[in-house]
Amino acid sequence: MTTALFTHSDCLEHGVPPGHPECPARLIAIQKALSEDKFAALDRRDAPLATTDQIAQAHPQSFVDSVRAMIPETGIARVDESTSASSGSWAAALRAAGSVIAASDAVMTGEVSNAFCAIRPPGHHAEPETAMGFCLFNNVAVGAHHLRNSHGLSRIAAIDFDVHHGNGVQAFFETDPELFYGSTHEAPLYPGTGRASERGVAGNIVNVPLASGAGSDEFRAGLEEILLEMDRFAPEFIFISAGFDAHRADPLATICLTEDDYIWATEKILALAEKHCQGRVVSSLEGGYDLGALAASTAAHVETLMSA
Repeated sequence: MTTALFTHSDCLEHGVPPGHPECPARLIAIQKALSEDKFAALDRRDAPLATTDQIAQAHPQSFVDSVRAMIPETGIARVDESTSASSGSWAAALRAAGSVIAASDAVMTGEVSNAFCAIRPPGHHAEPETAMGFCLFNNVAVGAHHLRNSHGLSRIAAIDFDVHHGNGVQAFFETDPELFYGSTHEAPLYPGTGRASERGVAGNIVNVPLASGAGSDEFRAGLEEILLEMDRFAPEFIFISAGFDAHRADPLATICLTEDDYIWATEKILALAEKHCQGRVVSSLEGGYDLGALAASTAAHVETLMSA
């Protein structure tokens, strides 16, 4: 058994304005890091295109249609103050969602032990009917609904260590007691959600806000709190919203993590997955905007997945 890497060159074609932090260079840096000899055993797969029907299992069809209508023939279209679309964004968004779907299938059928999806645009800010925060579709939510509809799972968890709160995943999960979402994130910071008091309909939401300047100790204590609640939840499958912008070098926030923290977090999540769901984990790239820190942190994360 091995770790699968799902990605596609179409994800490089999601165009953004000059100077935008969520740029194609992010994915290029990750691909270069994962081309080293120690990653030779990765099962490298092209991400398929999700169908609009698959995306509409999570998002309303009217929203899917509205995103399609936003895509310009040329140039850059503004979705909101931080989110844009280009002629290549539709295929990129379908590849991103399709990556998480295909990775989930590969893990569920036992073809691979776990998987990492190196994709853009990211997804954890996209709400059921709102594209925002660099995100068009919510890749993890699409994956969760696919697991329910195609594999009969019910108790699905997502854990998010991006420095920004995943308001979109929370919006999809908070009203369903059989979906669990846990997040560590800097607060106050975009998007302004993720208070500890936001608990969902059945205590199925666990938010651990971290103060500006927090480091390893605070992060690890917060993740332990989430994992304790996830242990009680006993998931059948775990998604990771893998944002690496809590790294101390990242320009968009002030949390001070290192690659060692991402190794530790990945090991902890894998241990819980082994206990409850036969190690079923799919990790999906979210943020991370210092190219060196992003590449090194992603490599550390993927190498740890490979050790499972």
